[in-house]
Amino acid sequence: MPIGLLALALGGFGIGLTEFVIMGLLPEVAADFGVSEATAGWLISGYALAVVVGALLLTAAVTRFERKPVLAVLLVLFIAGNLISAIAPGYSMMMVGRIVAALAHGAFFGIGAVVAADMVAPTKKAGAIAFMFTGLTAANVLGVPFGTMLGQAAGWRSTFWAITVIGVLALIGILTLVPRTGHGDAAAQASSGGLRGELRAFRSGQVWLSILVTILGYGGMFGAFTYIAFTLTEVSGFAASTVPWLLILFGVGLFVGNTVGGKAADRNVDRTLLVVLAVLVVVLVAFALTAGNQPLTIASIVLMGGFGFATVPGLQMRVMKYASSAPTLASGANIGAFNVGNALGAWLGGVTITAGLGYTSPIWAGAVITVLGLGVMAFAAAKAGRRADNGTTAAVPAPAGGDSPAAVEAPAGVEAPAGAR
Repeated sequence: MPIGLLALALGGFGIGLTEFVIMGLLPEVAADFGVSEATAGWLISGYALAVVVGALLLTAAVTRFERKPVLAVLLVLFIAGNLISAIAPGYSMMMVGRIVAALAHGAFFGIGAVVAADMVAPTKKAGAIAFMFTGLTAANVLGVPFGTMLGQAAGWRSTFWAITVIGVLALIGILTLVPRTGHGDAAAQASSGGLRGELRAFRSGQVWLSILVTILGYGGMFGAFTYIAFTLTEVSGFAASTVPWLLILFGVGLFVGNTVGGKAADRNVDRTLLVVLAVLVVVLVAFALTAGNQPLTIASIVLMGGFGFATVPGLQMRVMKYASSAPTLASGANIGAFNVGNALGAWLGGVTITAGLGYTSPIWAGAVITVLGLGVMAFAAAKAGRRADNGTTAAVPAPAGGDSPAAVEAPAGVEAPAGAR
């Protein structure tokens, strides 16, 4: 793998840490600002909503610029947001810091995924995307528990100072290690047609189907995960003090699933997504049925994280594949779709708990959402297969001098982009 992927992964680590570590620091933040924990919780919701806005609007605004400088500017925005959070004198300014940092989130992952894919041979694109998202999984495995411990020991502001430093290191890595690739050059810009060309990618029904699979497939897992602490303590009988360690196991599952899922998606994206989503449904149902058994619960947590995140590289690669001549905005939109899925899963899980269905009900709700995602994925794969059988897909040759002679399939009527594709 190119060394530039390390810089992208480090940026992903910092962004993932910003998103998730606040969950462990809410009591300290609420006490410092003199607000209720429910009010402090809006620091999480506000971040998620800003991610969606940034993934769409900010990505659309920068499509005509070269991607490497854009990634650098996004990291400057991310650094500024965390710096504001670290020195915020009150709750309102803290919210501003969270929103500023979140605006960079979706655009960074959306554009970064395209850059990562352009840095490798066509047969290794999903693996490169998975490597970049390794930073996000590492944030869950290592960053969140250690960031929480740092915040509890030295004050919650110390965690945001540490994230600011991570952002600076990632910025240096982007500037020194990431090459200029993809649609950043003038010829490729002409090929993609700028923003208008990026918007044309949304004429593809497969792009919309891929985004819908992202919302449903990822939303199912996140819906089950959102209320996992209640399930572990109230149903499985674990002590509250053991929950952080169980969440580390969940993070280990994320890490393994992301890596294996990326390699599998490089061989066959649709088949990988169909298999992983089907197994995820089985895992969620088994978890709901056996949540009262502690050993089985531990196994379910690891498997849920593994198969839940094994979908991510394939989902991101699929939407880029069907928007292949202009993938930047579609990639950013799919990052926004992950967060829409988060919100959908969390909302539906909350509805089931409020309805008095118990603390395993979010897991059942997650299973239902995932079944819907599997159904949409099966429809999309069948439709793509019919187009291929009718000879309506075109082979896009690997670039001259590339590492692999393998061809990449692109939807009919989509011109193969110049350069790395």
